[in-house]
Amino acid sequence: MNLRSPALIALAGLSALALAACSGPTAATDSAAAPTAEGESFTVVATTTQVADFTRELTEGLNVEVTQLLQPGMSAHSFEPTPADLVALGSADLVVSSGAGLEEWLDAAVSSSGYAGEVVDASANVTLSGSHEHEHGEEEHAEDEHTHAEGEEHSHEEEAHAEGEAHAEDEHAEGNPHTWTSPANAKLMAAEIATHLEELPGIDAATVQANADAYDAELTELDTWIAANVDAVPEAERVVVTNHDALHYYLDQYGITFVGSIMPSFDDSAEPSAAEIDSLIAEIKEHNVKAIFTETQLSPQNAETIAAQTGAKVFSGDEALATDALGEPGTPTGTYVGATVHNTQMIIESWGATATDVPEVLAQQ
Repeated sequence: MNLRSPALIALAGLSALALAACSGPTAATDSAAAPTAEGESFTVVATTTQVADFTRELTEGLNVEVTQLLQPGMSAHSFEPTPADLVALGSADLVVSSGAGLEEWLDAAVSSSGYAGEVVDASANVTLSGSHEHEHGEEEHAEDEHTHAEGEEHSHEEEAHAEGEAHAEDEHAEGNPHTWTSPANAKLMAAEIATHLEELPGIDAATVQANADAYDAELTELDTWIAANVDAVPEAERVVVTNHDALHYYLDQYGITFVGSIMPSFDDSAEPSAAEIDSLIAEIKEHNVKAIFTETQLSPQNAETIAAQTGAKVFSGDEALATDALGEPGTPTGTYVGATVHNTQMIIESWGATATDVPEVLAQQ
């Protein structure tokens, strides 16, 4: 997703600079820019709700203000920065991104904001992989190639779908950008952010490292709890259908079969064709899938339409998965740990089981 036009981003940039210039003297007087009793003051701008949460965990007890660009319920795929966002970027000591090609709008925003510092790619040490295929995706693909070789023509709908898939691959050539959904990846992302926070001149690096160690231990506990609950369910019953392919790394980490998604993409602004919906309905029936998961930032309408033809239950509302965005602060999905616990509980429930009690260190999140 790109900003609407070069002219718009230029205008937003000018607005940001003007606002910054007008508020500069007051901000310098009112802010804790100089060392205080709590130590040096810093401002960190984080793009997504997930990396903002990681950054808050890592700066606990420090005089660090974390400004979060995406708000609860927002999708990074369709986000457009406001002039206020550009002001925040321009005055940041550090900018933290999720990376992996997720924030396609970020380079233009940073350029327009005047920010000249470092942009941390939290996914720098994550091994990226592409989107999932359906259970029989490779076989179907081989059959399509065979049919095409015999000279049969593709329908206009199939050609449009192929062009759409190629476009999606161009947009995210690096791989599926939903890296954080796997706790193993979250550990790598938090460690990468911590490394760059520790390099800020004047920051208490020892506190950042202590926070990083404590958070890493929490994520290890989270991983252990999830694995134990998933492993208790027979492998054949571990199937998931979602709105879009957002749980790629989570499903891979825990050996869960991805039957398919309503949107055949890891971009939640994609639209499925009628043929793709029919194919997913057939997969759901074949695999006896009992649930379809919608996500907090998406409408359940398509899921409900498919459920009416398959008998599957739609997990929506409070049962929807928190994938692209965390929930409001103070809610069960308001933190990364809380959201991942919630997602796991819902997935386990969809298999007809009940997750074990959440460890105390995780329940506090």
